Amino acid sequence: MPRHSLSLASRCLWLCLLALFSLPILAQDDETFMALLRDLDVRDFDVKARAIDALVESDHPRVRFALETLLAGDLYLWEDEDRIVTGERVRRDILLRDVLSGEDLATVGRRDADKISVNNQLRTLLRSVLARLDLTDPNPAVRLAAVQQLIDDFDADRAALLQEAMAGEEDPRVRETMAVALAIGGLNAEDPAERLAAAESLAGNLNPEVRGQLNNLISTEQDLAVRAAAQASVAAIQETLEFYQSIEMVFFGLSLGSVLFLAAIGLAITFGVMGVINMAHGELIMLGAYTTYVVQLLMPNAIDWSLLVAIPAAFLVAGLAGVIIERGVIQFLYGRPLETLLATFGISLILQQLVRNIFTAQNRPVSNPDWMSGTWQVNAALSLTWNRVYILVFALIVFAVLLLVLKRTSLGLKVRAVAQNRGMAKGLGVRTEWVDAMTFGLGAGIAGVAGVALSQLTNVGPNLGQAYIIDSFLVVVFGGVGNLWGTLVGALGLGVANKFLEPTTGAVLSKILVLVFIILFIQKRPNGLFPQRGRAAEA
Repeated sequence: MPRHSLSLASRCLWLCLLALFSLPILAQDDETFMALLRDLDVRDFDVKARAIDALVESDHPRVRFALETLLAGDLYLWEDEDRIVTGERVRRDILLRDVLSGEDLATVGRRDADKISVNNQLRTLLRSVLARLDLTDPNPAVRLAAVQQLIDDFDADRAALLQEAMAGEEDPRVRETMAVALAIGGLNAEDPAERLAAAESLAGNLNPEVRGQLNNLISTEQDLAVRAAAQASVAAIQETLEFYQSIEMVFFGLSLGSVLFLAAIGLAITFGVMGVINMAHGELIMLGAYTTYVVQLLMPNAIDWSLLVAIPAAFLVAGLAGVIIERGVIQFLYGRPLETLLATFGISLILQQLVRNIFTAQNRPVSNPDWMSGTWQVNAALSLTWNRVYILVFALIVFAVLLLVLKRTSLGLKVRAVAQNRGMAKGLGVRTEWVDAMTFGLGAGIAGVAGVALSQLTNVGPNLGQAYIIDSFLVVVFGGVGNLWGTLVGALGLGVANKFLEPTTGAVLSKILVLVFIILFIQKRPNGLFPQRGRAAEA
């Protein structure tokens, strides 16, 4: 123990001594830095330029801040204290702050503080110096932003600066952007061969500035070869943009399809096993969305975790409501589809009015967690919203879990047995009434989970489910009644078809065309894409 204690004590002693000896060095650096700043208060702009170079060579951590302040015209000489400070105009006075710490010093009149003046030549120098500092910053994001800024204000000096920085750049994205910036600069070169090479190198490039520069070159270029190369590059850019626009449309179609799948999958289960046309299915989705709203009310300081609580809560709430509906009403109406349809339609109206009485008819806000907010910027032409990405992944997870439940569990075996031959299953001892209740509860619970997903995309209100009930039936009929794979393929296919039709036909006409297609398709394949086998097929 003594040796350990001595070792620990000696380390602490060395740290204290190191800190003690570092203080004078830091203080000396600050004094040198302030003295260099004091050299800026001269009338000779050449002397000021040399002072700026000396500041950069000092490598003090506040150099960038001081140069930015000088460029903005907010660097002053405080005459009473004879020191350089930063200033902020407050009405007719100037609030002075310390350059090193940023703390407020005093508020003085304009005559008590002299602004350090700069001319256009000095401003150009300051911009170049700041760009050089950014291009050598350890953070790649800072270097990338610096290159983007240089693209907007490019000249020969910046080209030389970029070439020097590019030689030591290791980040591939920054290097690529530097190459684009140099190519854009090459479009304005005097030599036609340089302009030609630059125009050819920019073919298909998605940087927003590139297309504008190429179009400017096309309108002003006299050399036919250079103009043809610029036109070919613009055409290549247009093809690339159209390609990524198609990918974006496919993504939004799959996103819409995932929502349709979540809304329809519960209906496919109940319809396939029980043959029940449940017009209250949309209201079960609505209950899931309102459950999400209530969970966020109870967890105002944990919104990021609220969805993880809302998913099982919505499943239980909607599933329990489904079991109550099946046991209280539907079990007395089996074999009478028209009466079942009317009864469930009445239940949907009751649920809507119940929600209006509890939450009022106004839409309720449901917040997106931070991890679902924003966009994923794949490149300059393609950006995907995170909430839709997560919902698409979530729909596939729900599909996989449901497939495992129906294929690998006792409940799934009984559900499939009842779906294929109810009489035989009952003769073998399966409690078909219990299976009906659990199946309806499972389908209703999944509808509640769909409501959680929808709450992240649209407003939560009493009429939420009505917007998806018709589409859900279309998906179930198109994919094949009671078939999970058919529901998945049908939902994703209809979602993509809708998104590709909307730009040319409009949202309403696209839905009509999809409906006409499904009607014609059912004429040829009455059982849908993936026909059900067993009792459902014989019915």
